[in-house]
Amino acid sequence: MTQRGKAGGGSRRLAPAGAALALLGLGLFAYFVWRAGPGEIWANVSKIGWGFAAILLLGGLRFVVRALAWTLCFEPPHRLKFRDAFVAYLIGDSAGNIVPLGMVVSEPTKLAMVRDRVPLVAALSALAVENIFYMVSVALFISCGAAALLAEFPLPKALRLSSYGIIAGALVVLLVAAYALRRQWRFLTAALDRAASRGLGRRAHAARRVKAAAFEDRLYGFYERRRARFLPITLCEAAFHLLGVAEAYLTIALISPVAPTLLSAFLLESVNRVITVVFKFVPLRAGVDELGTGQLARLLTFGETAGVTLAIVRKARTLFWMAAGVALLAARGLSLRDVAAKAERAPGAPLGEAQQKSEV
Repeated sequence: MTQRGKAGGGSRRLAPAGAALALLGLGLFAYFVWRAGPGEIWANVSKIGWGFAAILLLGGLRFVVRALAWTLCFEPPHRLKFRDAFVAYLIGDSAGNIVPLGMVVSEPTKLAMVRDRVPLVAALSALAVENIFYMVSVALFISCGAAALLAEFPLPKALRLSSYGIIAGALVVLLVAAYALRRQWRFLTAALDRAASRGLGRRAHAARRVKAAAFEDRLYGFYERRRARFLPITLCEAAFHLLGVAEAYLTIALISPVAPTLLSAFLLESVNRVITVVFKFVPLRAGVDELGTGQLARLLTFGETAGVTLAIVRKARTLFWMAAGVALLAARGLSLRDVAAKAERAPGAPLGEAQQKSEV
């Protein structure tokens, strides 16, 4: 079977589940819009006016800081220009939001978009490092949000238990990340060795193990050699979350008669992060964002309609930047189908071969 055939087969296998999730999300979205009141939502949206330009700017700046963090995760002699990283992030996010089950497309798409700029193994390891920083920042951010929610509001039992679960899950992520870095946990090579001992993939085990070891060496080597980069990368990830808080604050300030506070904006954005992480497989988080944000906005006294409006405004902002990503694809003569196929092939490219090319 050719590589193209394998990629196409993967897409076909995921298509039914992705379509079902998309239809479910649309159904939930329609229900919560109807429940909140389409007329009231439209009235709220109309209040935003030119303020939407500021919301779009905040959304664009979030791509800027994540792309900048990625460029900081490269090691000499390899270097990715900020412009290339920004375009790759924008296209990757667009593909991940448009394609059902986009979580399997978004990150590989970024690699596919820069593979003619830097060796794949360098791009992959830098993206992995950036994602580790991002995951740690998300764990800290949402655990602080859950703790603030528990401390400031009397919560229903289900929401209280969910908050405790979020805090516990975040602590697990942080502990695993700390253990992996401290012990330089070779999780990929260990998984390959375990599979080979059970008779899985024995023929290709040696070659795959060399590639996995090279990737892990780059990953942990960055931790050892580039600690001076930790602060600027951390500041980029923190800025990503703070820009989200600013967006929630501005949107609620524009649509609600109840003035927002920094705490309420922080809580709204922390819940948005939880929804984004947990329901990444649902296109645009349709339905689940309206449910979660609407319920929290009601708890914060803004009203469910304001929360649903906030979720819809987020979608409008996302659609704008998705359109920008699609336009960039079109300018390169590519379509979403092309980039999905490239993304499915990118992670499977021979890391060992990429390593050899990088050393020539």
